[in-house]
Amino acid sequence: MSPLLKVSDLHCSFDTTRGKVHAVRGVSFEMQRGETLALVGESGCGKTTLARCILGLQKIESGDVMLDGQTVSGLSRRQLRPHRAAMQCVFQDPFSSLNPRKRVETLIREPLDLHGVGTVAERRKTVLELMERVGLRPDWSRRFPHEFSGGQRQRIGIARALALRPKLIICDEPVSALDVSVQAQIINLLYELQRDFEVSYLFITHDLTLVENFADRVAIMYLGQIVEVGKAGEIWRNPQHEFTRTLIEAIPVADPNVPMRGTRTFCDARVTVGGSS
Repeated sequence: MSPLLKVSDLHCSFDTTRGKVHAVRGVSFEMQRGETLALVGESGCGKTTLARCILGLQKIESGDVMLDGQTVSGLSRRQLRPHRAAMQCVFQDPFSSLNPRKRVETLIREPLDLHGVGTVAERRKTVLELMERVGLRPDWSRRFPHEFSGGQRQRIGIARALALRPKLIICDEPVSALDVSVQAQIINLLYELQRDFEVSYLFITHDLTLVENFADRVAIMYLGQIVEVGKAGEIWRNPQHEFTRTLIEAIPVADPNVPMRGTRTFCDARVTVGGSS
């Protein structure tokens, strides 16, 4: 079976006052249908830039992105539009990703309006069904985002991402701004929705413990490169790359009498100045 998502030798960089920053450097990986791939790495390693490149929100220098057997990289906005329905995103901050001037019904219905799906009555019915499916009361559809808690706002974002029945949802640290108890609720919800909607997740996070039992596979990203890929359990039991071992050692232990497992540090070597890196 052909992969749902295939990324091949992807490169992306930015010009800064210090020189050129190579945010994504030769990244290649594949995702299967119905799979959850966790992309794990420290802040600033290029995870979000990679996601934006896949979604067509960031221009790439070279490489290819294929979705369901079709190349979607390098397309214009008009050419990419038919593929938008198959790729959706749940953002990190559930408040800033929602327009505060629009009611919940409008926010969730917006993808349906843009793609002309169904009649007005059918769209409203879909919105109410999605709200109920993600754990929100349908009679809250006339409320504004500020009237909801952080976890409820993230449920609104998830409902909006599901509106077009996508094949792939990129979750960009969707629970990092939430309380620990709410994080567990959102993770459980995503798991249930994957089972019901047969959707694949590219789950971006910096927390290995968060995806230990949620992800099928884990890809470790460091300085714009994927340095290790494997099944979640294998990554934990037998990490192959030094940075993966450092991430595992940095996980805090809930016992003040147990010393930290490691203190190794890494530096950023992605800035090219005068031809050297």
